[in-house]
Amino acid sequence: MTFADQYTPKPITDLFTHDTDIDRRQCRRTVPMRVMCLGLGRTGTASLRDALRELGFNDTYHMMSASVENPPDCLMWRDALAAKYDGVGTFGREQWDQLLGHCQSLCDWPAIAFAKELIEAYPDAKILLTTRDVDSWHASCLKTVDWRANDPELKMVAKWDWGAGLYQPMLEKFWTSFFKGDFKKYGKQIYQEHYAEIRKLVPPENLLEYRMGQGWEPLCEFLEVPVPDTKFPHTNDTDGFVDRCRARNRAQMCNAAVRTLVVGGSVAAAVLASAMTVHRFWGHKLLG
Repeated sequence: MTFADQYTPKPITDLFTHDTDIDRRQCRRTVPMRVMCLGLGRTGTASLRDALRELGFNDTYHMMSASVENPPDCLMWRDALAAKYDGVGTFGREQWDQLLGHCQSLCDWPAIAFAKELIEAYPDAKILLTTRDVDSWHASCLKTVDWRANDPELKMVAKWDWGAGLYQPMLEKFWTSFFKGDFKKYGKQIYQEHYAEIRKLVPPENLLEYRMGQGWEPLCEFLEVPVPDTKFPHTNDTDGFVDRCRARNRAQMCNAAVRTLVVGGSVAAAVLASAMTVHRFWGHKLLG
């Protein structure tokens, strides 16, 4: 049994979040995979996602696609992680097309953990590599994704909320596996190894190393698309990341509270109905 087989529909009581509920196992590739950004998260991938969308690369997959947009994706990501890191099951082109078939591009984690597999699955896609000073990258991750992967509040909410229950185990598995169980200790080493691997795997003519702040021109030249007359997007600052995560926790707590009230009310109503049935039964017996 795969993790994807554990799919359950979104509860109707999830009133405080607006996630979609798509079972990707029912999906197939509908657009070609044209470009893959395999730079690590926190190198400007959220801004790059917005930029690629503006350039017409719809859709562009990002961790937010699974964390806050369509949480059931997390089940397929867990299958991919189990196949790569635990040797459990298989995850190949068919599964990638199910999970990513609606996307012409991708970036951010957890996709970057599967750089080799994705390059093999989509050999015609161009490869972007967003870069950043490793020390500032490490410091940013400690304040954001490493914090989120170890967030005790998220772990608590995951026990009760549908979306959090799908996302948190996937995030924890990815973060632990990719960074050898200790981001603070191994993060910079893994960063260097990851970038060295991409440079080794991808021919120079199919690779663009890109740093935020370079603007539209090098990106558009590499992708062979016109340069927009708009400002390059800038999103997902460190402080905003933490605030959004905490707001998400609160919304999911409200979902869980509503479900508890509804389920508790249904149980109470069922118990009351049963008691009234028994009362009427024995009342008739005594009167008879």
